Amino acid sequence: MITIYPLREFKLPITVDCVNPDIFQNGHCREIVDSKVWEGNKQKKLRELFRIEEAGLEDSTIAVCGDVSKVRRIGACMTSGTVIINGDVGMHLGEEMKGGKIIVNGNVGSWAGSMMKGGEIKIHGNVGDYLGAPYRGSDEGMAKGRIIVYGTVGNEAGAHMKSGMLKIYGSVGQFTGFRMHDGTIYVQKDCAGRVGACMEGGKIIIGGCLESVLPTFTIDSVKAKVKIEEGEIVGKPFYVFLGDLAENGNGKLYVLKEKNPQLSHFERFL
Repeated sequence: MITIYPLREFKLPITVDCVNPDIFQNGHCREIVDSKVWEGNKQKKLRELFRIEEAGLEDSTIAVCGDVSKVRRIGACMTSGTVIINGDVGMHLGEEMKGGKIIVNGNVGSWAGSMMKGGEIKIHGNVGDYLGAPYRGSDEGMAKGRIIVYGTVGNEAGAHMKSGMLKIYGSVGQFTGFRMHDGTIYVQKDCAGRVGACMEGGKIIIGGCLESVLPTFTIDSVKAKVKIEEGEIVGKPFYVFLGDLAENGNGKLYVLKEKNPQLSHFERFL
């Protein structure tokens, strides 16, 4: 197990592609501490910014302790192992992650799990915008894996999602599931507008209040209960909407009936 502590409070963005179980597992400690990182526009060595403690080589776990809210790309492209972060962490956490697990006991910046291809990210705090979403100009959204967030999330969560599971136990911002192709997004609490805009497939489940349903969705039915995943079912009635019809989409939007009386007028179309 490797434990990493920031040596000071960071004022500039820090980019650390090397804080990755794959690299720590395959490298020698001397090589790792001399890995190149960026502080702002200056290149430095990892040991100049972090204290690194090693305890056994067999356990492919990295623990990061302290405020690393300025540190980006922790766990990017990792394929195995575990990263545990006890504190806030910056953008691009687990970007293009293929396997393994990341656990954060704190808040996370934007683009967490961007273009994720496998593994699991569990966040016991809040997350910024673009959770699981690709960069601007790309349509390579989350392809596999699971992201679980116990706090709130910003805008465009699950944009361009192709597969996998995104579970949010807090509230989310606008454009959740934007241009979604497949997979499942579950929001336990409230959700801002424009949910599922331009979606072509997949399933979005809203367990709280939804500001409005886009006019390019049509109501299909009222379902007595909804399955989130194996072993997790919400046993209450949901409105089921189909769309986005502007994209000839066949995605499903489930909205909890008891939390959304403003949608009752749709029942006359059933």
